[in-house]
Amino acid sequence: MATRRTVDSAYRLVVGVVGGVIVAVGLATIPLPGPGWLTVIAGLFVLATEFFWAERLLEFTKKHVKSWTDWLGRQPVWVRAAVALVTAASVYGVLVVTLHVTGVPGWVPGWVPLWR
Repeated sequence: MATRRTVDSAYRLVVGVVGGVIVAVGLATIPLPGPGWLTVIAGLFVLATEFFWAERLLEFTKKHVKSWTDWLGRQPVWVRAAVALVTAASVYGVLVVTLHVTGVPGWVPGWVPLWR
């Protein structure tokens, strides 16, 4: 493809748009329960196939995620439990606020203890 400049440019444009959309969706879903950061990293993987800056950003992200997980793995059980509890409370809080602002979907059963 590199020998045909128009095809190469079009391919890079498509990769940029697709990767950018994946990263944007991931950034929008970070505060919501679900795979927000995982989606951002997947978008960076797509972008890194064609763009050097995205490859560098992906390496930076992988390095910091590894250092965080290594640090957390060296901590006592109570620290890991506290981090898990704070994370779960944050996700629950964002979920409750999101459901309060947007409303509870109609497909949620009535016995679920949320706002109606």
